[in-house]
Amino acid sequence: MMILKFNSKRLVLLVFFCFSLLGFSQNNTKEKKIVRAVDNHTENSITLLKKAISINSGTMNFEGVRAVGSLFQKELDKLGFKTKLTNGEAYGRAGHLIATKTGKKGPKFLLIGHLDTVFELESPLQDYTMLNDSIMKGPGVADMKGGDVIIILAMQALKDAGVLDDMSVEIVMTGDEEKSGDPLELSKKDLIDAAKRADIALGFENGDNNPKTIVVSRRGSADWELKVTGNPAHSSQIFTNNIGAGAIYETSRILNEFYLQLAKEKDLTFNPGFIIGGTTLQPDDNKTGGHAFGKTNVVSQETIVRGDLRAVSLDQLVKAKETMKKIVSQNYPQTKAKLIFKNGAYPPLTLTEGNSQLLAYFNTVSQDLDFGSVSAVNPRNAGAADISFTSKYVDMAIDGLGLTGGGGDHTINETGNLNTIATQAKITAVLMYRLVHSKL
Repeated sequence: MMILKFNSKRLVLLVFFCFSLLGFSQNNTKEKKIVRAVDNHTENSITLLKKAISINSGTMNFEGVRAVGSLFQKELDKLGFKTKLTNGEAYGRAGHLIATKTGKKGPKFLLIGHLDTVFELESPLQDYTMLNDSIMKGPGVADMKGGDVIIILAMQALKDAGVLDDMSVEIVMTGDEEKSGDPLELSKKDLIDAAKRADIALGFENGDNNPKTIVVSRRGSADWELKVTGNPAHSSQIFTNNIGAGAIYETSRILNEFYLQLAKEKDLTFNPGFIIGGTTLQPDDNKTGGHAFGKTNVVSQETIVRGDLRAVSLDQLVKAKETMKKIVSQNYPQTKAKLIFKNGAYPPLTLTEGNSQLLAYFNTVSQDLDFGSVSAVNPRNAGAADISFTSKYVDMAIDGLGLTGGGGDHTINETGNLNTIATQAKITAVLMYRLVHSKL
């Protein structure tokens, strides 16, 4: 006997059920209707996907992001959702699409997608092409307009089967997943508020592009900046009591200690992606370049290093930051160093018992529908995503339910396997039906 436990401010309910009693069979009329409905609407979904991909919705193309939002809004309106497109002016982005439907049975679901892509108006990839009968190449086909279409197809199937009205579903498709607005607390407020109302979160990113895997844990991402100063002097005076080691030596010590003390920590990475140092520095305003002046016979005065830190849990993130700060504080003679962790970090989606349990249910549905078993993605292969913002608030969360099997994400070679649209929609819809209509 499996136990599902949902905690929220409004209810605490224990649902006892055995998936084998609700397995896909000739006698389960509703599940058969759901599967048939997906098949009936798959071609329409592919047409919708082509329309969405043909609209440029790079994050900073606000008009395009809103146009994709309007396209999907019309589809959700037809299914009886209450929808709205929000205004993202306060955080410098296009805004989000939010759709809600309130039912009387089961847990409250949050379904997560995003409208924007990394392909701005200047990108050479602006439309789709079919590489064969099932592989589509196009901007955002996998990340993640394909996932948005799967959400809509699953809702259509539940509607056709006559079970959608029983459910409480909130859909949030953000307009700035690829390049978050600032401040982040405003950018992600609608998503976090929805998470606080939900019991279960389902994310429709494409995971690691393997339909046999699901994400139960994602690493978060935090940017950091290291600033180091030393005493400038003629190089003949380096290491003396008055001059000390200089900024570059101190920077080398710090980065080497990061490596020695943290590199073996499982699923933790810390990458110094930018470094500049010398006597005087002129960093670019966009913080991705700059100029340094220095001479071989002068002790370095300044360095700047920028990087990111990726952790698989909040606890791991906190411990890594503490270790890095301690290393930075143990300076070489006559040097000073300051480590700054930037605001606007993506939190990790921490692995929980509830997430693993939800994966087990998803796996059971997949096998019952003859799609085979599904296992967890290695978190090293799952970067930051919007579902991570639900981590503190929902009891169960999984991601990677989107269109998969392609590759080349974020490049002009991004592709997706259209055959996975129907597969993922069927598993999603049946899973939600079972969670709502479990035998008490």
